[in-house]
Amino acid sequence: MQALAAGLPLAAILALMLGLRWSAAKAGGVGLALALVVSVFAFGFGEAVLPELGTARAVGFSFAEAAFTAATILWIIFPALCLYEAQQRSGAFATIRGALARISDDPRTLALLVAFFFALFMEGAAGFGTPVALAAPLLVSLGFTPLKAVALALIGHAAGVSFGAVGTPVIAQAEITGADPGAIATQTALMHAISGIVLVLFVVKLAADGPLRRVDYALATLAAACFFVPFLALAVLVGPEVPTLGGALIGLLAFAPLARRLAPRSEAGAEALDVRKLTRAVLPYALLLALILATRLIPPLQEALRAVDLAWTLPGPFAGRFEPLYHPGTLLMIGFVGGVLAQGGRAGDLLAAMAAAARRLVPVVVALLAMLAISRIMVHAGMIAALAEAAAGIGPLWPLAAPAVGVLGTFVTGSATASNILLSEFQAATAQALALPATPLLAAQSFGAAVGNIVCPHNIIAGGATVGLAGREGPAMRLTATACVAYALAGGLLALAFAG
Repeated sequence: MQALAAGLPLAAILALMLGLRWSAAKAGGVGLALALVVSVFAFGFGEAVLPELGTARAVGFSFAEAAFTAATILWIIFPALCLYEAQQRSGAFATIRGALARISDDPRTLALLVAFFFALFMEGAAGFGTPVALAAPLLVSLGFTPLKAVALALIGHAAGVSFGAVGTPVIAQAEITGADPGAIATQTALMHAISGIVLVLFVVKLAADGPLRRVDYALATLAAACFFVPFLALAVLVGPEVPTLGGALIGLLAFAPLARRLAPRSEAGAEALDVRKLTRAVLPYALLLALILATRLIPPLQEALRAVDLAWTLPGPFAGRFEPLYHPGTLLMIGFVGGVLAQGGRAGDLLAAMAAAARRLVPVVVALLAMLAISRIMVHAGMIAALAEAAAGIGPLWPLAAPAVGVLGTFVTGSATASNILLSEFQAATAQALALPATPLLAAQSFGAAVGNIVCPHNIIAGGATVGLAGREGPAMRLTATACVAYALAGGLLALAFAG
């Protein structure tokens, strides 16, 4: 009975977002109200649980913890959006897209360049819906139907979502569970690297009619290797911040010249690349990549930056810690400012981008705070533990279903980060109840949260709006559903193997 009560806030969010199509912010508000009621009256939060604090202080301290964690996550999202706005205004994205389109006129190669590498690049740099919104219009301009364009972008960027927006989903996951972000990153990246060819083949198959040719399999294998090899290496050696961004950049540089040989562009349409203009367009991302690599791979620098921290504790299990100089948000801000100025931008350009980013941030703040508050209250009140105990009834086969939980979280909230915030503690508690290692289940959660982006209604609606697909989101979801199920199943089998 307690497990049913504990699941009520999550069930309400699911029903409101799917049935009534409410936003994550509105549904999160209702879920938060229910979490408060259930925690106090069904679980005795502040009376039976933490009686030394009382209900008011227990709830207030949970909100303080949620607000602090939200601030550390927003410090990643805000500069990422600033950089996105600046690049959009300067025409840098148009330069990058144009360079990709000049490499080949083969539809399958174009789909890999745009829906896979370019979308992954944008996911690693900005995340939060930008890859589909940017890649889908480009695909339409290259001759794909709007329906195919949206489906291709949704499938193509999914593998990178676990480390989107400079690792925000995994960083948030580590923040709220206390797990090692490097360990989560390594296992999550390994799951994607082993099963990622599934998504690449779906992209190639969807890009053109007819059976796959031998050259198509070669292109798919080449694209998968070019991205997933550096992706996995960066996750193992550096951590969660740069696998997607660095893997996409390195992979594209390796794939493009080889793809031109396998599927060359017809001479009539070939155009020379403006290398100088392209270099300026990717400069902020190159700077960001260099900063993250330096701060993660040079031990003396890493130690010096991590020595500065802001930490606090309150009575009971409430605490927070922030390393401002080592935090990826700070490096993103440096990359944003330094890159824009190096491109010839001025202070006015920086301020305009920051103002536009701040406007886009408002709905994100509300949703993030609501989801985090639900998470912290459910954890401290024992609601997550009750759900985990019920889930443990599945037994040792639970890891097979663990990615599906992440998929559901993203499908409901529209965000892999929100999915991880809501459900990571549930996965960790379930692992403990089953006497399983926590890291494989946390990796399965992160993997599943990324997979959920393939069928997430928010992404389909946002991407469809950019190509005039409004009202036809259902067919787009049907095109992507098979890829979502196949990839989630592959992740479940890997999670089962890792946890065994």
